[in-house]
Amino acid sequence: QVQLVESGGRMVHTGDSLTLSCAASGGTFEAFAVGWFRQAPGLEREFVGSVSWSGSSTAYADFVKGRFTVSKDNAKKTAYLQMTALKPDDTAIYVCAVNSWGMALRKTYEFDHWGQGTQVTVSS
Repeated sequence: QVQLVESGGRMVHTGDSLTLSCAASGGTFEAFAVGWFRQAPGLEREFVGSVSWSGSSTAYADFVKGRFTVSKDNAKKTAYLQMTALKPDDTAIYVCAVNSWGMALRKTYEFDHWGQGTQVTVSS
């Protein structure tokens, strides 16, 4: 059974940077692609970014606009979401997920296992 635990979320100010981590246990992490999603109060969960099993391919939501970077370290069984130039609109619970296809996909149904999420709050 794959378990994912996110960490690193906290309150920051507009323009700050923050890196989230997603630690995996169980399963074959090196074969998984990792996706990051977020959900703000009252809104649906939305795609943020994803990285393929090898780390060589990535995909991002349009709103990222070069501010965020998704990566994974297979040796550490950990994925990362590096966020810069944060805005109040980025306030949400950020959740990581993995898929066994190994591809940097975008849809929630394309991911098999999910973490519980970590809260990011950006104050103006």
